[in-house]
Amino acid sequence: MNKLKRISNVFESAEVIPFDNSSRFILMSDVHRGDGSWADDFLKNQNLYFAALTYYYNENYTYIEIGDGDELWKNKRLSDIMYVHSNAFWLLSKFYNEGRLHLIFGNHDMIKSKNKFVKNNLCESYNEKEKKYVPLFEKIHVHEGLVLKHTDTNQKILLIHGHQVSFLDYELWRFSRFLVRYFWRPLELFGVNDPTSTAKNYAKKDAVELKLSEWVIREKHMLIAGHTHRPMFPEVGEPPYFNDGSSVHPRSITAIEIDSGNITLVKWNVKTKDDGTLFIGREILAGPRKLSDYHNVD
Repeated sequence: MNKLKRISNVFESAEVIPFDNSSRFILMSDVHRGDGSWADDFLKNQNLYFAALTYYYNENYTYIEIGDGDELWKNKRLSDIMYVHSNAFWLLSKFYNEGRLHLIFGNHDMIKSKNKFVKNNLCESYNEKEKKYVPLFEKIHVHEGLVLKHTDTNQKILLIHGHQVSFLDYELWRFSRFLVRYFWRPLELFGVNDPTSTAKNYAKKDAVELKLSEWVIREKHMLIAGHTHRPMFPEVGEPPYFNDGSSVHPRSITAIEIDSGNITLVKWNVKTKDDGTLFIGREILAGPRKLSDYHNVD
């Protein structure tokens, strides 16, 4: 199937989330929560992530995870990830119980596209203290894409992970998972990077971004993706393809906020006060820009 057509199919079949200028969304992707081992890329940024998520929870944002939330290529069992990062899942469950959580699958957690996997692994979790299974994300559905639609302007924003334009990461994801799990993961111990990874291969990043931008130009809709780990925030007048980056940057995580009709690219990292005290803080990398500046209506 044509790669652009594949994106259009997701756009046409996606659940629509209505929003207005009072709505607040925080978009993150490529968290790659792992099992706590040396191969867990998320481990070094887990405190940044929890601090950021706590801020967004308290500020009444809706959290949308745009794919690769969990590292299920390197790891076989989601339960191992949940055990190590139980505080993050506890906080995510608070979002979910208030109707403020939406999940999109990416290539590294494409197994979440299977309803049976979701029912067996995400709907409930084992509580060590109570020695029984308790509800986690009860009756949750993990999406391939979502569409945000402004109730006043009818502006539509497509949210997808972005792996749909990569042959290896979409059609051959099981083969790619096999290579990562049994070949590249052991080699990482010796400092060998996986050359097939979009996040670590600039040619693949460029190819993905080119295809996503082509769809934006052709269909005249905003698109926000992840997958490349490279934050993107276009100027007004440029094709409105945005990327929220990742949560596994060295010493920082990036995200996209939608708030009060504006869109902003932000970074969370460790900062230092004048007295030398360390703290986790938020800074703006780009924006805010009015969503209406990128407005296209079908």
